[in-house]
This record gives sequence, structure tokens and C-alpha cells, in this order.
Amino acid sequence: MFRDFKSGGYYLQKTLTSGKRLNTLILLVTLAYSSSIIAGEKIKQQRVAKYVGRVKEKRRKNRRHSSFYIGLHGKVGVESLSYFNEQTEQLSRLSPHKRSYYQRGRKAESLINTVFQR
Repeated sequence: MFRDFKSGGYYLQKTLTSGKRLNTLILLVTLAYSSSIIAGEKIKQQRVAKYVGRVKEKRRKNRRHSSFYIGLHGKVGVESLSYFNEQTEQLSRLSPHKRSYYQRGRKAESLINTVFQR
């Protein structure tokens, strides 16, 4: 949790605030943090987290990314997929043998979008 508030996500230490403003900022960051964790858990439950973060390696014992990371970067990942929609359509036409991979990515995109639309 502490790394997420610092260099892993919100950079709270760089705000240089104190007193009442710091308390207000911590409250807002706590709400955003909770929202990211909930979204990350929902994405993991749908089993599409591998489209947001790296896949866990075979010999790795610990998870690569937390629910916070998955939730925080899930929205950005889906937005980038939407942004490059035309390019991926062109690529799928150029290599029809890989069309199933593009379709899986599109399905994951729609599942992740449902998490953020609720």
C-alpha cells in the first residue's frame, strides 16, 4: 500500500502539502486507491488481467502486479486499444492467421470496459 501512495502510483510525497490540505488529499487518494483496487479485482475475476499487465513467468513465485496496478492501468490500456482500433483492424486483415488473437484482445477490451462502466 505505501509504495502505491508514493512512487508506485500517486506520488503523494511530491505534493509538499501539509495540514488540512494533506488530510484532504489523503482522503481523495484513499478513495481513488480503493476504486483502483476494486476495479483490479474485478478485472482479475474476469481473467483478463494478462491483457493489462505482464503474464506471470513460470518460475516466478510472486504475482507481478497488484490489484491496484491492474485497476489503475486497466482503463488506460482499454483507452489505448480503442485509440489504435483502426490500426489493429488493418493488421488483422494483413495477417488473417492471427485474427483469433486480435479477437481475443477485443473480447478482453469489452470485458474490461464493463468494469469501468458500472
